[in-house]
Amino acid sequence: AQTVTQPQPQESVQETGTVTLDCTYSTSESGYYLFWYKQPPSGEMVFIIRQNAYEQQNATNDRYSVNFQKEAKSFSLKISDSQLEDAAMYFCAYSGAQ
Repeated sequence: AQTVTQPQPQESVQETGTVTLDCTYSTSESGYYLFWYKQPPSGEMVFIIRQNAYEQQNATNDRYSVNFQKEAKSFSLKISDSQLEDAAMYFCAYSGAQ
């Protein structure tokens, strides 16, 4: 079974500057994908970034980047130059590679 854990299941980003959100997971699979989503006050889930477990390089998307540590099973999200539009709840997710 796979599990995903956030220190606080819903992380609210409001401050400006650089923000880092932590996520850890457990799996016995070698191939999988990890995701970050955000849910702004309007309520819809918005995809931010995806990391392929086979990729050595950390994924980036505009002001978003991840620090993916496969051995430590850690997958943190960094938001650079956070802005008012970043005020949201953030969620990490896991998907098998099938």
